[in-house]
Amino acid sequence: MKKAISHLSLHLKNQMYSFSKRTLDIFISVTAILVLLPLFLPIIIILKFTGEGEIFYLQERVGKGGESFKIYKFATMLKNSESIGTGIYTAKNDPRILPFGNFLRKSKINELPQIFNILNGDISVVGPRPLIKKTFNLYDLEDQEFISTVKPGLTGIGSIIFRNEEELLSDANSNNLENFYEKNITPYKAALEKWYIKRSSIFIDIKLIFLTAWVIFFKHSRLPWQLFKDLPKNNIHNY
Repeated sequence: MKKAISHLSLHLKNQMYSFSKRTLDIFISVTAILVLLPLFLPIIIILKFTGEGEIFYLQERVGKGGESFKIYKFATMLKNSESIGTGIYTAKNDPRILPFGNFLRKSKINELPQIFNILNGDISVVGPRPLIKKTFNLYDLEDQEFISTVKPGLTGIGSIIFRNEEELLSDANSNNLENFYEKNITPYKAALEKWYIKRSSIFIDIKLIFLTAWVIFFKHSRLPWQLFKDLPKNNIHNY
């Protein structure tokens, strides 16, 4: 009897969290669309008349349950960039990045069109980092199954901790980026995403939203480790 009550209580708790999270997603995405429209319009015009004239970049990512979806971003790189240079891996000062695209990437403004994915229900404001199939498959099967039990997010602990991923890749051997990514970055990303899923709550989500804004202005801040004392440890550049 106690076990049944415990399971029911956990189920209700999860249902309440899911409802609260989706409500927060809709509220934030609608508000963000209204607030950011004046910012989006000049960016759209600049992208249309500079670089290669592309405005949005749509890329297939892995979502909840392993289902794929198209993620929206502002275009920042040359067309077909995944077929040239270092492929799917982007390092700091990558020559494939367009001049205005460099600003959009550094400021993270290129990520903002994902608010439409949030409104559509493809992703949440907070969740595991949405990955392309190739990099998602670098997780072992058990991690893939566990991480895909929730929606990916516009931001999350993985996105915050690896906010300088391009710099990390710049320090690696350009001829061996895939091996560096698989052996050094992927295991830690998996640990971070599992950490979040096991502890997820509206309170944690709000903290991560705050941290996302914080690390944009204080890039090398140690605040994530001060707020979350039990974060998985790693020795990649003091991570």
